[in-house]
Formats: sequence, C-alpha cells, structure tokens
Amino acid sequence: MNVIDSQLFELFSQLGQVVSVRVCKDLSTRRSFGYDYVNYVNPHDAARAIEVLNFTPLNGKSVRIMYSDRHPNVCKSGSRNIFIKNLDKEIDQKALHDTFSTFGNILSCKIAIDITSQSKGYGFVQYDMRELHNKPLRS
Repeated sequence: MNVIDSQLFELFSQLGQVVSVRVCKDLSTRRSFGYDYVNYVNPHDAARAIEVLNFTPLNGKSVRIMYSDRHPNVCKSGSRNIFIKNLDKEIDQKALHDTFSTFGNILSCKIAIDITSQSKGYGFVQYDMRELHNKPLRS
C-alpha cells in the first residue's frame, strides 16, 4: 500500500492529537515495508483509533492497526499467535477478527493473500496475552 505520512496524519488526527507519523521504508530502494507508526499524545486516543479505524480502507486496502510491542522476548516467542488453516476463500480479515474476538482481545489478524490479492486459505490471529493472563479460569 503506497501510503504517505500526510495521509496517515490526516486519517489518525480525526481521533486525537497525533505526535508523529512514520512510514517505514527501505533506505536504498525507498519501497515501503508495509507498516507504519502513528504516535498519539493520549493513549486513550490510540485505543480509540484501533477500535474505530481498524479495517478502514486506505488506497484500496484495509488498514490493520495494533499496538507496537517491541519487547524482544514477546516478538520472538510467537506465544500470542495462532495459525488458522482451511479458511473459506471468501472470508476477509474483518470476518476473521470478528469470529476470533470472542476468545480474547486481538492485537492483529491477517489472512495470507497471493500476488492477485486472493486468499490463500489460511491466516494468523495475535492475541493480547496480558489480557488472557488476567482472566480467571472457568471450571
């Protein structure tokens, strides 16, 4: 998705005061890595942006929004991720999110697509494990 800083600033500023926006690009080719950072003054505005803007179309693709968690142990462990296979090719990211959100707070979900933007029939869901660890067990 070829997004520029000003597009992100305009979109995310609708929900609160944005401190900074950064489109992450390869230094030599200037091609986007496919992810960006938006920083708010108020953390509540960030939470609201996730709630309101997740899956909003921008330049023909749905925006997927999650908190940035750069702790190396969390990123490398993969303990928050589940893999879902044999998905119907008609299921989109929003439907996947809505289906799996009943099991906990989802940080991110993604359906794998091919070069023609068609579903490959599998996807990933990443949960907020902090929330799951604080829930009482049911018997």
